[in-house]
Amino acid sequence: MEAEKMKLVNGVYELLIGAWNDRNAEGMARLFTEDGEIIGFDGSHSVGPREILAHLSPIFKNHPTAPYLSKVKDVRFIGKDVAILRAIAGMIPPGESDIKPEVNTHHTLIAVKHAEGWKIELFQNTPAQFHGRPELVEQMTNELREWMNR
Repeated sequence: MEAEKMKLVNGVYELLIGAWNDRNAEGMARLFTEDGEIIGFDGSHSVGPREILAHLSPIFKNHPTAPYLSKVKDVRFIGKDVAILRAIAGMIPPGESDIKPEVNTHHTLIAVKHAEGWKIELFQNTPAQFHGRPELVEQMTNELREWMNR
């Protein structure tokens, strides 16, 4: 049962990353609960599917966003119907073939089970700058490269 729930939580995250990579603001927004929150890489904050859609739509329309390559590191249940997923992610800019280490990030997702399935209550995208510790940036980038080439 626990393995099945983990698979479902991973699936919600995969849908989120897939929607970002497809530049699909509606697809991303519909994954969130009515009070679901997203905190972006730049610190921007949106609450609820409508606000998330309004925030993401112009980004996808006006910027050539890079796709994410992500690796789930951990899924932990903090209740019967609440889970925290932690992942690392890198971006490969359009027209390039390698990860840009300057935009590596930690992803934290809190998922809750609703009648219609698992939904996102919080998604936070935190820059993995590792100030003063370039070896950690390199370590994360190498881990993502290995994941990409598996």
